[in-house]
Amino acid sequence: MLIKDKKFYRSFLMLCLPIVLQNVIALSVNLTDNLMLGRYAESALSGVTAVNQIQFIYQNLLMGIGDGMVILAAQYWGKKDTASIRKVAGVAMQTALVLMALLFLIVSFFPAQVVGLFTEDPAIIAEGVRYLNIVRFTYPFFCITTILLAVLRSTEVVKIAFFLSLSTLCINFSINWVLIYGHFGMPRLGAAGAAIGTLTARIIECVVLLLYIKKKEVNLHLKLKDFLHADRTIAGDYFRVSAPIILLQSLWGVNTALQTAILGHLTSSAIAANSMASNLFLIVKTVAVGSASTANVMIGKAIGEGEMKTVKDYAKTFQVVFLCMGICCGILLFALTEPVLSLYSFSDESRQLARSFLHILCIVMVGMSYQMPVNAGIIKGGGDTKYVMKLDLISIWCIVIPLSFIMAFVVKASPIVVVWCLNLDQLFKCVPAFIKVNYGHWVKKLTR
Repeated sequence: MLIKDKKFYRSFLMLCLPIVLQNVIALSVNLTDNLMLGRYAESALSGVTAVNQIQFIYQNLLMGIGDGMVILAAQYWGKKDTASIRKVAGVAMQTALVLMALLFLIVSFFPAQVVGLFTEDPAIIAEGVRYLNIVRFTYPFFCITTILLAVLRSTEVVKIAFFLSLSTLCINFSINWVLIYGHFGMPRLGAAGAAIGTLTARIIECVVLLLYIKKKEVNLHLKLKDFLHADRTIAGDYFRVSAPIILLQSLWGVNTALQTAILGHLTSSAIAANSMASNLFLIVKTVAVGSASTANVMIGKAIGEGEMKTVKDYAKTFQVVFLCMGICCGILLFALTEPVLSLYSFSDESRQLARSFLHILCIVMVGMSYQMPVNAGIIKGGGDTKYVMKLDLISIWCIVIPLSFIMAFVVKASPIVVVWCLNLDQLFKCVPAFIKVNYGHWVKKLTR
């Protein structure tokens, strides 16, 4: 039955809103780069967009590592077993740092080859390499910040993430404005100026978070030593839960990068239009992302407390909430299309393509806002991570990518048709999501 207790909705909003705002502001860092570079030069914008695909894959992998930790730690939080949460956090941080080191080495030794995966234009590759040579130094700071925020989120501490992201946006915007265009007598650096702004903001963000944990965090009392040792038993539990999620997130990042590569090999106008449309879509999509993260914690905590009837009631209520939010987000995306489009100095062709892409994404938003929080929030938060992995492997790699590739390179369809193909899974995954959450078995107790 649907939950009518106002306390439930208040708890949901108190967790969800800071996560949504934090994600909006975090994405706005990239949008700020895109807006300013869009006015500077289309080649600089396209180069940074290509590099941001690498960042997106990296971010998705870190999210997978963090989400696996949240799913397991939230159940321990329901049992008030903070010692086990610290052990899970240590395993997650060590895994993330290994990933960070590997990526840093790859982009340091092969920058042009990596950017060349997303475009064949020499001018775009050159701008992308200039940006990447600086922005790669953000990777260790972003890694530490992402995992620590996930640790806090598993104990229902989320407001600090919002304030951190807000400060990051302000710092990044200010430095961008000075260095991209060369204000106050500073050199006109373009893409390199955007990279310096992002790097400065990430360093300050990480330092402030570390100080907050040292001075203000009261639930876990985290210490450096918690991240230096790995409990083998807990590590085994963590990787059993996290392995499907990390694989899924890595493939999702590669999938998104492939989408950009498919569009990028059509026309330069398609690259610029997709950059603008996808960034705006990602910002509105944060409502669904925040809902999924909130469902992860609330479902996991209820399982840890042993309240199985509450878990089922949560799941039914969440579905109605997600669908209503999806309709509202679709309308919001449509309303924002023209105002945001007017901020870009695009050619007529790029402008019309961006408008068409966004109209498609308005419809996609409704389906995605239901299926993603159900699959990645309720079902994954309940402990059934393998189901979500299998669903995405089949839908993306057996249907979406092959169909899109055929339409783009064999049929030579228009970019509009290709964008439809690339986003179809957000609609048809609603059906298995509904069946699984209402009639399947997805609640699993993961704690010892």
